[in-house]
Amino acid sequence: MSPVPDVRTGAPEVSVVICVYTEDRWGDILAAVASVRDQSYPALETLLVVDHNPALLRRLAKTYGDDGAGAEEGAQRVRVLANAGPRGLSAGRNTGVAAAAGEVIAFLDDDAVAERDWLLHFAEGYADPRVMAVGGRTQPVWASRRRPAWFPEEFDWVVGCSYRGLPPGRVAVRNVLGGNASFRRSGLEAVGGFASGIGRDGQRLPLGGEETELCIRLTRALPDAVLLIDDRSVIHHRVPPARERFRYFRTRAYAEGLSKALVARSVGTREGLASERRYTTRVLPAGVARGLRDALLGRPGGAGRAGAIVAGVAAAAGGYALGTLRARGGASSFAVAKLEAPTDDEVADGRWAPDGPSGAPVGRRAPDGASACEGAGG
Repeated sequence: MSPVPDVRTGAPEVSVVICVYTEDRWGDILAAVASVRDQSYPALETLLVVDHNPALLRRLAKTYGDDGAGAEEGAQRVRVLANAGPRGLSAGRNTGVAAAAGEVIAFLDDDAVAERDWLLHFAEGYADPRVMAVGGRTQPVWASRRRPAWFPEEFDWVVGCSYRGLPPGRVAVRNVLGGNASFRRSGLEAVGGFASGIGRDGQRLPLGGEETELCIRLTRALPDAVLLIDDRSVIHHRVPPARERFRYFRTRAYAEGLSKALVARSVGTREGLASERRYTTRVLPAGVARGLRDALLGRPGGAGRAGAIVAGVAAAAGGYALGTLRARGGASSFAVAKLEAPTDDEVADGRWAPDGPSGAPVGRRAPDGASACEGAGG
C-alpha cells in the first residue's frame, strides 16, 4: 500500500461532500459514507447535503447523530445539512463547500463507493500548489451484472462514468467529472462555485455540464491553474436497470446537447467545445469502426454499439441545436453565488434563509445575494 501523507508535512485536509435527495437510495448512501470512513487517507469530515427532502434529512440526522457530528465515539465526523439553495445538484454542492472545513473538497456520488486509496491519490495531486482540481476514474456497476452488449464504452458518460477516450494515468485536462472530483477551496472561492441553472435538479431532463462550466471559469480566473485526472482515484458507480436501456441513453445524450449549448453560451464555443471536437472527430469514428468490425466478425453487440454511437451523436446534436436556438432567444439563464457560510449571528437573528431565491445556491444574506452570470440553453 502507498504511504499515507502526513497532514503535518503539508498534505491537505479533505472534506468529502455527498449530495443526496431520495430515500430510495438509502443503502447506497450508507455504503458511500462507509467507503469514505474506510479511506487509507482519512477525510477530515463527510458532509451529507440533503436536497429538499425533510424526511430523509431527519432520518440521516438520527443515523449519524442529531447534531450531525457523528453518533459513535471516535467516529469520523459526519454532518447532515439541508441544501441551502434552490433544488438541484449545483446548489447542494455549493452548500457543502460553504460548510466544509477542509482545504480540499472532494465530491462523491450518493450511489457510488470509493476504493480505499481514493483520497490518498487526490491528496498527492495537491503537492503542486498550481493544482486546483483533481478528478478520478469512475467504473460502472451494472444492475444486470454485465455491460449491455449494445452499450458503447465511448458513451459511459451517459451513466456518470469514465469513458473510452479519456487519457490514462495522471494528466492535465480541461475539466474533471463531477461525481468523482476534488477542488482546492481557494479555487472555488475565486470563482464562486457551481452555477445554478445547469445540471440536474431532480425534476427535469438528466442535464449535466456544471463541472465543465466551473472548470473553464476557474482556469480563466486563474490562468496558471492545473486541473488533473488521476485514474488511480477509483470509485464504483451503480447503474440501475432503467439506465441500461436505450431510451435513457438517447434521452441523456439529448440532454447533454442542451447542456453543452448553455456552457458554450457562457464561455464561448472555442473553450466550451474544445474537448468535444476531438471526441466527435477521433474517438467516436474509431468506436463506430470497432463496432462494425466486430459485427463482421460475428461478435455480439458490434452492430448495436456502432448504431448506438450514431444515435447518441444525433441526439446530442439535436439537443445542442435546440439549446442554441433557446440561447439566441434568451430563454433561460443561470447564476453563480458567493460561497459564504452563515455566521452564528446570522442564523440566530434570521438573516440567513435556507431556501434562498433562485440564483442564490448557498442561501442568502440580506440584502445582497448572488452575483449573476447570464447564459441560456437547456
